[in-house]
Amino acid sequence: MEQEPDHRRKSRLAPFGQGHRGLSRSELKDVEQRLRLRSRLIYEIVRQEGEEDLVRSFNALWWSGVAAGLSIGFSAIVEALLSAHLPDAPWRPLVDNFGYCVGFLIVVLGRQQLFTESTITAVLPTAAEPTRDNLLNTARLWGIVFLANMVGTFLMAAALVHMDIFSPATSAALRDLSLHMMSPSPAGMFFRGIIAGWLVAAMVWLIPSAEAARLWVVILITYLIALGDFTHIVAGAVEANLLVLLGDITAGEMVVHFLLPTLAGNIAGGTALFALISYAQVREEL
Repeated sequence: MEQEPDHRRKSRLAPFGQGHRGLSRSELKDVEQRLRLRSRLIYEIVRQEGEEDLVRSFNALWWSGVAAGLSIGFSAIVEALLSAHLPDAPWRPLVDNFGYCVGFLIVVLGRQQLFTESTITAVLPTAAEPTRDNLLNTARLWGIVFLANMVGTFLMAAALVHMDIFSPATSAALRDLSLHMMSPSPAGMFFRGIIAGWLVAAMVWLIPSAEAARLWVVILITYLIALGDFTHIVAGAVEANLLVLLGDITAGEMVVHFLLPTLAGNIAGGTALFALISYAQVREEL
């Protein structure tokens, strides 16, 4: 077999910036600069969203948060509808977990205020400038949005329990899914919450560069959360409140077993891990 000439091998293996693919040096320099700026651009988009959220009025944050709590209930509703209409087979969770994506699609594409999204958006500007005002504004944002989300999830759970909306099969599937969500120990809730918090923060980080594929980013990330039984403080609160209203668990059990460990896990995954690491990777370039 004829050996490739040395000069052709050297040209093909030339380092980046020396005539690859027929591009000029100025074009290659522009490509290299754009590659370096990619993470900085994403960071800047997410940071600016966080700055806008930090200065939003109480009413804007509150009603957007309540709307998100109500909307996220459709994750449990659609998942229960699919489960009730599918045969009891080993592959059923692979299909009915797609229903979990619906509530998140409404919230994210509708630009409603979800607490777990703010664990990264509000933290980036605060990490860049950890002033007293930024810290207080972050605490204010988290407090308003979290309480509003919880109110919305309670209202949705109350509607599901007290209104004759679904068939007995769907209502039973909704209760079974809720009991399944509550099955891990508090430690399990915490560690699963870390992964869910990380994935939601990753979704927020990916969306700016996804452009037309935003829909599929939301579906992929939230489907992974559902399939892995990772715990999300807002989506899970609909199911936990439903069990309280049905009398399966007490409000105290909900708080100790689900609310506190899942909240801590989501914050740890979204803020302590993903947000701060994302900031660290671009800090020297800012």
